[in-house]
Amino acid sequence: MKPLVVERVVKHYGDKTAVNGLGFEVAEGEIYGLLGANGAGKTTTMRMVLGLILPDEGSIRYFGKPYSQEQLRMLGYLPEERGMYPKIKVSDQIIYLAQLRGMSRKDADANLKRWLEKFEISEYYNKKVEELSKGNQQKIQFIAAVIHRPRIVILDEAFSGLDPVNVELLKSTVKELRDQGTSILFSTHRMEHVEELCRNITILHRSNPVLQGSIKEIKSRFPQERVALAADRPIEGLERIPGVVSVARLENGSYDLRIREAETAQRILQHALSQGPIRRFELLEPTLNEIFIRTVGDRHE
Repeated sequence: MKPLVVERVVKHYGDKTAVNGLGFEVAEGEIYGLLGANGAGKTTTMRMVLGLILPDEGSIRYFGKPYSQEQLRMLGYLPEERGMYPKIKVSDQIIYLAQLRGMSRKDADANLKRWLEKFEISEYYNKKVEELSKGNQQKIQFIAAVIHRPRIVILDEAFSGLDPVNVELLKSTVKELRDQGTSILFSTHRMEHVEELCRNITILHRSNPVLQGSIKEIKSRFPQERVALAADRPIEGLERIPGVVSVARLENGSYDLRIREAETAQRILQHALSQGPIRRFELLEPTLNEIFIRTVGDRHE
């Protein structure tokens, strides 16, 4: 039985439709990507999954059951906006939130100390939230979302405000939760994070799901139109090869070529080899960022 099943949900605000017929499933131990521009319906969807608002049509089930106080304890939520009280101690705040989700004070305290140690911020146990840097506040907010060991976690821009080192730390932590069986609904504007973490995605546009499925399968629907090429010395005449749309010489001396169809790649390879050895040649699949722009870019206002 799937931990989270969203089935053709619809949500209206007056005469505006915020979500229109959205459906997806999140398996146990899966990170599911929910993508879309601002106003596409992502936040409304997450609020419905959290039970903060109810759908006007359709249903949401958690391990086969509808939303209830029992289901509330198995949900964790990391919002994009900071939601911690700045003048309250980290320990008082996190332990209180964990108790609201059904944990004993003793278990909450032990779990908090374990998480603080994991993130190497044990010294902030008795600090007020306002005394922490933005990045460490994000770590504390992440702990608040998972302190009660939820089975379903909703992450909205989880890595916002973090430097690259802490982004990697939090990504590895999210992967650990996934590997332990947690089901995660993940929303972000950073497509490279989605490609790394997610197996299946939904792209929303103006309240409608416009692209759904596994990233691998979605990429197979789009043509390969880029070639990466590198050699020990400059390659002449690339722009004159039939089927080459553009040639960009990068700072490291390699080339990024846009092509009309995949068959052009073989002509590029033969042309490059005729001028000497090459260090890299790759026909690139489209990135998720390119797919996103193609799907909603020309229609986005």
